[in-house]
Amino acid sequence: MRKYIIIFIVLFTSPVSSQNTKLFDDATVAYNEGKYEEAISNYLKILENGEHSSALYYNLGNAYYKTNQIAPSIYYFEKALILNPNDTEILNNLAFAQSLTLDAIQQLPESSITKAYNSFAGLFSFDQWAYLAVFFMLLFILAYIAFYYFRYPRQKRIAFTSSLVFLGVALLSITFAYLEYNNYKQNKPAIVFSEAVVIKSEPNTRSQELFTLHEGTKVNILETLDDWKKIEIGDGKIGWIPKDAIKSLVDF
Repeated sequence: MRKYIIIFIVLFTSPVSSQNTKLFDDATVAYNEGKYEEAISNYLKILENGEHSSALYYNLGNAYYKTNQIAPSIYYFEKALILNPNDTEILNNLAFAQSLTLDAIQQLPESSITKAYNSFAGLFSFDQWAYLAVFFMLLFILAYIAFYYFRYPRQKRIAFTSSLVFLGVALLSITFAYLEYNNYKQNKPAIVFSEAVVIKSEPNTRSQELFTLHEGTKVNILETLDDWKKIEIGDGKIGWIPKDAIKSLVDF
């Protein structure tokens, strides 16, 4: 029975994978020829087929940028950055797209310790930290086995010391994977897609108007109530926005 399941999976996924590869290649050709809408269409079809990758989101961001669609451009650059946090090309192109937004929001100041932590923890995504933990745990096991089989004291000391270092790095990586995962689950970033939207003090159209946001601005979703979402922007301001005006970044 297991053999038939494996065969079914291979037969089912292979055509999809082949189709996605062709769509990606066709989209790349269209992009290079300046046919950006065609490229976008093909990239979106790949997403509809259930495939997600940093490269795919990055290419989508570039294609939307070329068509002056700022909100979706920033949206897909941000999604690419979630999967590949330190890619300089993504960061640079995201900065170019963000420079075209209308809202100049001053970010709340961070302490030097917070900046240092965020800088280090942000080196990898939570799944990359997890992979790193597995890698160093394997090195720890190999070093411990070497310690057991080595005959000479000097070799044993090196193997033992190495095993402790590998174990320490593995535990540190597990810790950062856990913290970054919690941060990923707690933070619910989204991008404003409406050209302009008024932020309200309460989740209804009759409440006080607080401020206005424009397309491409990044917000964090705090709460959802019916057709409204409570959001916070970078400078700490909080208000309610119609849920259709924004698009969540973590809907992989």
